[in-house]
Amino acid sequence: MASPGFFLICVLHSLVALTSGALMMFYSTEISAIKSQGSTPHDQLLIQTSDSFSGLLLIAIGSLLLMVAFVKDREFQSFFAKGCVVLHVGMAVWRFCFERKVEELVGEWPKQVVGDIALAVSWVFFLVYSWREKYD
Repeated sequence: MASPGFFLICVLHSLVALTSGALMMFYSTEISAIKSQGSTPHDQLLIQTSDSFSGLLLIAIGSLLLMVAFVKDREFQSFFAKGCVVLHVGMAVWRFCFERKVEELVGEWPKQVVGDIALAVSWVFFLVYSWREKYD
């Protein structure tokens, strides 16, 4: 029996990734909190291209999450959730260890770490819920 919580979490995370990706691809200059525009036209083009590819990656991740939401295998759901926890905690550690040293990201990395931890906690809640559901 599949857990409805898995579907809900996947769809919510998918919507966040799809929305963020679309905003990064098409409105990166309007929503960017970091105004690193580059000093030359070449640098500006590289930054815009990087933002667009990051947005495209988020759209691909959001699409994958949307597809995974329909998987009914409980073991796969648990495996996937554990992988997502590791991924989000790994991102938080990366931001803490490396991004905090980048001058332009000094004000941004704490918010991003909190976001990564919040996403990891949502998957932990699913794991606890499914474990409790399994053994009750």
